[in-house]
Amino acid sequence: MSSQAEPVEPLFDAVLTPHRSLAPKGFLALMAVLAAGAAAIGLLFASRGAWPVLSFLGGEVLLVWIAFRVNYRRARAYETVRLTAEALEVEQVDPRGHRRRHRFAPPHWLRVALEPLPGRASRLYVASHGRALTIGRFLPPAEKASLAEALGDALRRLGRPAAG
Repeated sequence: MSSQAEPVEPLFDAVLTPHRSLAPKGFLALMAVLAAGAAAIGLLFASRGAWPVLSFLGGEVLLVWIAFRVNYRRARAYETVRLTAEALEVEQVDPRGHRRRHRFAPPHWLRVALEPLPGRASRLYVASHGRALTIGRFLPPAEKASLAEALGDALRRLGRPAAG
């Protein structure tokens, strides 16, 4: 008899990550094109005596660079959702690497709900025994719906209806 517990086979296991609109190589190409275009236009204006235009064009390129860096930083966040016969475990990791772990056990009473919010993106959450946890906050609406359906199917395989 072994003293170590056997690993539990997950019924559902997903890693949720924010969508990034541009890969790092594409970002470098975009910045090179923007910088070259801004430099060409700026030099044209500077040659005609309107040299202050250079600073505005440089500022615009800098703002685009900052916006993408912020986007890439936020994209470091992720969530893992793992359902076993014993529990639903959700780990949420923010862009700084801080981890929050949530556990719903037993999962048989768990409810998955996709709540439409007027004028805003829908909210996907899991709830059980008075506790609720929003998951996939950064996902687009279609992916939230797909996740809700897949997690609901996994809960039904566990032996109870999951609609909410």
